[in-house]
Amino acid sequence: MSVFASLVEHLADLLSPLFHASATAAAIILFTALVRLAVHPLSRAAARGQKARARLAPELAELRRKHGKDAQKLQKATMELHAREKVSPFSGCLPSLLQLPAFFLMYHLFSNTSIGGGPNGLLGHSLFAAPLGGRWHDALGDGGVFGPAGLVYLALFALVAAVATFNYRRSKAQMAAAPQQAAQGAEVPGMGAMLKFMPLMSFATLFTVAVVPLAAALYVVTSTTWTAVERYFLYRDMPAAGALTPAV
Repeated sequence: MSVFASLVEHLADLLSPLFHASATAAAIILFTALVRLAVHPLSRAAARGQKARARLAPELAELRRKHGKDAQKLQKATMELHAREKVSPFSGCLPSLLQLPAFFLMYHLFSNTSIGGGPNGLLGHSLFAAPLGGRWHDALGDGGVFGPAGLVYLALFALVAAVATFNYRRSKAQMAAAPQQAAQGAEVPGMGAMLKFMPLMSFATLFTVAVVPLAAALYVVTSTTWTAVERYFLYRDMPAAGALTPAV
């Protein structure tokens, strides 16, 4: 973790002339963008996989006609078709899973008072008036909702709510535009429940931002915003594709 701390500190030093006291917060945002850029090829591969599944629509329709009365046979035949065509119904989850280590590193870095046997100097940095190692309840206890630190969280909540609303409306519109593809996804074991819950997943980010250290919240907000923009461009020519991929 000390290596990770050094990386954040070096990025903050580079950004200090532009962002001054908020340079470490800017470094976290830049680090998040670099992580997302690194996994972007996987996101593009996931989009290609979604388009490949769309091309299988006629065969999936035939399987539903043939095995519509036997759910087990239909699931088995669907999985066999995906395997034969080398299409994974869960490929869209891979980019999100690969980001988890970076998030947990950020969380632990700003949750520990010491690093490598010495004090954690990063905890003294802030985004405007909000300490990067603090949480929302700390801001509420120091000035309240509309205090200097509370206003930083209100801005983050507003951004997350805007992104979540965008994702929700887009996912609902995609499912309504192509209900057949959504039904195909529901044939994969467990995917039906996931499809119903997925449009609401972005709103769960509000809870995450409220309970994790501000540094980790910045990572989550930046990553969620990146995801919304990335999905808009990767799936803009495929009405229902985004409905089958994670929103965060």
